[in-house]
Amino acid sequence: MSLTVLYITGWCRSGSTVLGNVLAETPGVFHAGELRFLWLNGVLGTGSNGRCGCGADLAACPLWSDVLNAVRPAGRTPAEHAADVVSWQATCRTRHTWRVRNRPAVGRWPETLAATYHAIAAATGARVVVDSSKYASDAALIAHLDGVRPAYVHLVRDPRGVAWSWLRPKDYTGRRGVLNSNWHWIGFNLAAEAVGRAHPETYLRMRYEDLTHDPRAAVARVLELIGSPGAVNPVAADGAVELGDNHTVTGNPNRFARGPTVIREDLGWRSGLPRDKRMLTTVMTFPLLQRYGYLRDM
Repeated sequence: MSLTVLYITGWCRSGSTVLGNVLAETPGVFHAGELRFLWLNGVLGTGSNGRCGCGADLAACPLWSDVLNAVRPAGRTPAEHAADVVSWQATCRTRHTWRVRNRPAVGRWPETLAATYHAIAAATGARVVVDSSKYASDAALIAHLDGVRPAYVHLVRDPRGVAWSWLRPKDYTGRRGVLNSNWHWIGFNLAAEAVGRAHPETYLRMRYEDLTHDPRAAVARVLELIGSPGAVNPVAADGAVELGDNHTVTGNPNRFARGPTVIREDLGWRSGLPRDKRMLTTVMTFPLLQRYGYLRDM
């Protein structure tokens, strides 16, 4: 049986970490977090955060240590292999999504990514691996990997809420200006749409606002997408979920949260985002605001 990889696309600060960790409370589902950064952050130590969701350093975490060793070729040190992987990844960035979708040969990154997914499944017993890296290029790539059944959730959030979130730096995630956030929001969402057009039967576009308004219904839609429509939904009727331990590679700092958690929408942007920045974001992103149904919030 093929391994299902649920790849979350879209731009950052859109709820992918919480969605992944909620899904991971379903038996047979493992959330890897932003897997693409395992080598940069966990081995080379040059990324934004090198801690696993379990609290240990990624390279010292027994799970990730086993996975890294399983995919590292003989004769290469961990640092040498990590440097190789990062260089291969550079040929498969979001701006390369359209090329990768049509011609997936991009060095040795495809075979490394496939081997990593299968190593995760072997180490965890998962039948579904959730990857919330949000690189549409990798999302396009997984459709061509041996032994992998792809599924996609394109997670979208109002760009004004995203811009507001980026203006308030969180632990290790940094800050972006409004222009930077807007351009990335446009580019990453257009790339995610390109993947969706190529795989409409396994693609689901979901708004962050709908996820936070009715998380139980949203999670039910994702469970149906990955072939688990009868699974016990981990979200209670009141929108609360019991979050256990996880082994996420980077992502929002809320990945360290444990215990009863209520999923709520962050509406701080409505009063906190300065008028000039709000208008700039609205003008820059207007076509997609209309496409995604956000014009009513103007």
